Amino acid sequence: MSAAPPSAPTPPEPVEPPQLLQLGLDDEPCLRADAARNRARLLEAAAGLVAARGADAVTMEEVAAAAGVGKGTVFRRFGDRTGLLMALLDHSEKKLQAAFLNGPPPLGPGAPPAERLRAFGRAALRRTVEDLELQLAAEPDAGRRFTVPPYRVRHHHVALLLRQAVPDADCDVLAHTLLAQLDPALIHHLTHQCGMPPQRLEDAWTDLVDRITGTPA
Repeated sequence: MSAAPPSAPTPPEPVEPPQLLQLGLDDEPCLRADAARNRARLLEAAAGLVAARGADAVTMEEVAAAAGVGKGTVFRRFGDRTGLLMALLDHSEKKLQAAFLNGPPPLGPGAPPAERLRAFGRAALRRTVEDLELQLAAEPDAGRRFTVPPYRVRHHHVALLLRQAVPDADCDVLAHTLLAQLDPALIHHLTHQCGMPPQRLEDAWTDLVDRITGTPA
């Protein structure tokens, strides 16, 4: 009896980045020009109020007044306060995703993987510090924390860069370990309760990436 033919080699894992994923609210590209301007003004006004007073203190009426539109416009566009805050968080997250998936290097494609990892962590930390109150208010429960689209996009991105930099590591698990350093609750604890400056967190991220990849900047 002849020997069984050798098995076909396992095809390599695709390396294309995932499509842009968001929290569930679209930017509605088909909006009329005036409606698009109103939406942009509302998001800008909401971002300013959240940064100044915290997400819990922001009302729909205050956002409408700050944007110079009627209260009914806010409710028609976002439904309620939760919808407005989620749209604001979605808008911020998509800007970060666009930068690390398709933007210029070193955050975007074209730089060595370790350099892109350093840039990703610094950008994500800055974004979290800027939107900290909003991110804490929108933090998913434990059952969904690692399955929501924004986290899955980040995990895929970090794991992909790790496979390029340290192919012999368990990159799926290691990506979760790295992303834990970007957790909003941890950043709140370190910056607000421990008094650490954000620059120290960025330096710690860079140091961790250097140690894991063995490629210091």
